[in-house]
Amino acid sequence: MDYNSNRKKLKLPEYGRNIHKMVDYVVSIEDREERNRAANQIIEIMGNMYPYLRDVSDFRHKLWDHIAIMSDFKLDIDYPYDPPRPETFLEKPKPVPYDHTPIKYRHYGKLIEKMIEQASQYEDGSPEKKQLIQMLANQMKKSFVVWNKETVNDDKILKDLEELSGGTLKIEQAPRLADARDILRTGGNSNKKKTKGANRKHK
Repeated sequence: MDYNSNRKKLKLPEYGRNIHKMVDYVVSIEDREERNRAANQIIEIMGNMYPYLRDVSDFRHKLWDHIAIMSDFKLDIDYPYDPPRPETFLEKPKPVPYDHTPIKYRHYGKLIEKMIEQASQYEDGSPEKKQLIQMLANQMKKSFVVWNKETVNDDKILKDLEELSGGTLKIEQAPRLADARDILRTGGNSNKKKTKGANRKHK
């Protein structure tokens, strides 16, 4: 029996074995002009397999790259684009740089710390700074409640805000923060109820 497991492994299985056989045949053609014509025909067939990608800007470029890969980079034709180099696929991916800066309270996250740092630069007593304190405190409470799945006293949030700001965001008059029970019901998304209501209207 002729099983696929006994056949040559496909470079790009998404194109199927017949396309790979066509590419292998084109590689064996001795006349360069004929190879070019045959390769262009295969590109058209490959493109017809994914018509929904025709409007993608680099779609054609990818097809020519794929035909080079399927030929094991042995197809000698006049490529409209620079074909990929075999060694490119042997290179190890570059390491992704991660920010290893410690986060004091993980449930608030690094972004909150950066926002607190920015808010600290505003002039004391300015309307902008007061509004930022209110917004930051509310967001910190949402993050705390959603992360820990429990209620928290507003004083705790305001104390953490003052601590994270190094004392620059002191609260003279405690702002009213979002209710922890409402946050738990909506999962921290205040627009969830509105979205559900809008969906019901359109049904």
